[in-house]
Amino acid sequence: MIYTKLTVRAMQVAYSAHHGQTDISGVPYIFHPFHVAELMTDEYAVCAALLHDVVEDTDVTLADLEKEFPREVTEAVRLLTHEEGTDYRDYILAIKENELARNVKLADLSHNRDKSRIIGICDFPAEKLAHWDEKYALALKLLKD
Repeated sequence: MIYTKLTVRAMQVAYSAHHGQTDISGVPYIFHPFHVAELMTDEYAVCAALLHDVVEDTDVTLADLEKEFPREVTEAVRLLTHEEGTDYRDYILAIKENELARNVKLADLSHNRDKSRIIGICDFPAEKLAHWDEKYALALKLLKD
């Protein structure tokens, strides 16, 4: 993790926004963006990774983030926010065009595809796992082509 005034602020925003949320295994959700951020190599990427699910999954808005973070970070977060009604393929193709968003999404996909996060911890329908496998494989293919 890279610690700067900006990344610490992103940690605070993400922690506050995701407070009380858990992932499907019951683990505090904040560990997911922190894990993704640990894989990043520069300040803006760490911020975008920490904030990548904030707009999509909490009450924090992009306008809120724009008050505190550089345009490069908020643009990546905007792209990483999958808006309802947006085709998943189109969403991924838009991310591909922004190197910062693309790098965060690749790390996000890596963590999301880690089945050890759920298998043996909680019962989860095989059909849902298969759906996610297919969805994430498509995303990886589109991002790497």
